[in-house]
Amino acid sequence: MRTLIALVTALCLVIGAAAPADAAARGVLPVPGRVVGAFAPPDVRWGSGHRGVDLAASAGVAVVAPVDGVVTFAQDLAGRPVLVLAHGDTRSTYEPVVASVDVGTRVSRGQVMGVLEAGHSCAAPVCLHWGLRRGETYLNPLSLLGGEVILLSDADAAAIRGG
Repeated sequence: MRTLIALVTALCLVIGAAAPADAAARGVLPVPGRVVGAFAPPDVRWGSGHRGVDLAASAGVAVVAPVDGVVTFAQDLAGRPVLVLAHGDTRSTYEPVVASVDVGTRVSRGQVMGVLEAGHSCAAPVCLHWGLRRGETYLNPLSLLGGEVILLSDADAAAIRGG
């Protein structure tokens, strides 16, 4: 499973790196952390899959806007705090995040939007679930990085190399 996650993550990074983006269009990670749950969309909209990425982090860490946008949702949903940021024809989601900004607030890339809470089940003790959609289509949120390099752990790099 770990090898599969590493391979999917590496493929997503290659695809994201291939997308043209100038420095101004490149986003930043919403939390400083490594990918512990790769994007794995379902074959059909109602099917099982992982509709975003999970980033390892610590409870209480600041969650920043990866790109410029407008906060369109910031409240509990199904018992967990969720924040939604609209940017162009896409919107990104952050869970579990207690917002420090109000709905309607314009945020800039790198601006703090809230703090991460524990509570999302993932491969790390605490992580941020980061999603991205265009309409009803799930996208890889790492594509917002516009070709930024994400360093893999030695074990993940070895798994990608097949060793």
